Amino acid sequence: MLTIEEFSRVDLRVGTVVAAENHPNADRLLVLRVDLGSEERQIVAGIRAHYSPEQLVGRQIVVVANLQPATLRGVESQGMLLAASDDQGELAILTTERRVRPGARVR
Repeated sequence: MLTIEEFSRVDLRVGTVVAAENHPNADRLLVLRVDLGSEERQIVAGIRAHYSPEQLVGRQIVVVANLQPATLRGVESQGMLLAASDDQGELAILTTERRVRPGARVR
């Protein structure tokens, strides 16, 4: 179990997907450019089986903004998007109920 202090260290932000493309070296990954208000980040996500790049542009997503960068199949990821999956493996990206400003903190 996490304490509330430990959980509060996770920086969840709303980001708007401004561009998306298939990863050049991986069949399961997409590369997203996400506007977080004060900056744009590149996020690599294993969601290609569930979403096409065209479905994501313009959508608002929830991002872990203070995750240490990682390189996935040669492309740097500067955060992580949040998604839920059901028992059949169907994926749903976490979004906002209505549009909010990019960079808004999720609490």
